[in-house]
Amino acid sequence: MKEEEVNCCQIQEWYPNFKSVSIKTIIHQLPEAFVEYLLDDSKPFLLPASVLNEDALPNRIHNPLDEEDFQVSEGSDEEAEESSPPPCFPELELKVKESVESLGGAVFPKLNWSAPKDSAWISTSGSLRCTNFSEIALLFRGSDSLVHDLCHAYDSCDDKVASQPQSFFLALRKWYPSLKPDMEFRCFVRNKKLVGVSQREVTTFYPILPEKKNDIMILIQAFFNNHVRDKFELENYTFDVYVTNNDRVKIVDFNPWGGFTLPLLFTWDEFEHVRSEEDGVEFRIVEDRCGVRPGLKTAVPYDYLDTSQGSGWDQFLRNADEELRNQRRSPEAGA
Repeated sequence: MKEEEVNCCQIQEWYPNFKSVSIKTIIHQLPEAFVEYLLDDSKPFLLPASVLNEDALPNRIHNPLDEEDFQVSEGSDEEAEESSPPPCFPELELKVKESVESLGGAVFPKLNWSAPKDSAWISTSGSLRCTNFSEIALLFRGSDSLVHDLCHAYDSCDDKVASQPQSFFLALRKWYPSLKPDMEFRCFVRNKKLVGVSQREVTTFYPILPEKKNDIMILIQAFFNNHVRDKFELENYTFDVYVTNNDRVKIVDFNPWGGFTLPLLFTWDEFEHVRSEEDGVEFRIVEDRCGVRPGLKTAVPYDYLDTSQGSGWDQFLRNADEELRNQRRSPEAGA
C-alpha cells in the first residue's frame, strides 16, 4: 500500500466527485488548535466553551461521587489545572452551527477517514447523531478510534514518509434516522474490476438478505459500472454503499485495499488469488444465525480487530517489534 492510495480515500478528496451519489456532506478544514486539543491527554476532559446561544453539554464531564473525598490544597498545581479555562473555537463552532442547520438539524461527524463509532455510547442518544458543536467535540474527544486518523493513517504504507496528513477535516454528514444496517455493503475492487461484495454488519443475521441477495447484487454491479469504475482513480480499493428502500445505491465511504481495511466475510489472501479476467463477483452474506461473527462489547470498532497476516495491525505490530529491537541494540540502551 502507498501513501497516495491512503490519501485518495480521504473524504475531502473523493466526495466532490461523488456527491451526487453519496450522502449529503459539508466539509470543514480543522484549525491546528482543535487538532492539538483532540490529541492532548495531559488535561482534564474539558469540552470547548460554547460561544453560541444553544443547548450545549456541560463543559466538564465528571462524576461528583468520585470527587466527594477529593480536596486540593490552596495554590497547588492540581488546583491551577482544574481552574484553567476550557478551550474555545468560535469560528469553527459557528461554521458547524450553520452546517448542521443546512443539513436538517442533525448530522453524524467523521474525520478524514474515520468516524468516532467507539464513543457513541457517551452521547445522549447512544449514536453518532449530533445537533451542535459540543456534541461533536464530545464524541471526538472520547474516541480512541480517531487516533488512527490522527497518528497512524500511514502505518501500513510501504513508502511511509509522513506520520499524519497535512491537514485534518471535519465532515458533517446528514443524519438519516431510518437507515438500516442490513442494507450496507462493502465492495472490493481489484484491477478496476468488482471482485467481491460483503455484508457490512457481520455480527447479525438478517433474514431479508438471502431473499434479496440477487437483486442487491444486480443493483451494486450496475452502480459500480455506471458511477464508480471510471471515476475513482485507484486500481485497487474498497467502497461501502447503502441500498435505499427505493433501490437506489449511495456511496458511504472509500477505503484502501488491505492494511487497516477489514475484509469482513472474505480474507485478503483470497483476493490475491482472484483472476479478475475470469472470475465473477462473489457476494457473501451471513446465511444463518450460526454464521454471525461475535458481537462486540468493547469500545474498539470492528474494523480494527483484523490482526491476520498482512493486515494493518499485523504490520503495525511488526514495526513496533522492530523498533523495540533497534532500541535494545543501540549503545544508549545499555548505558
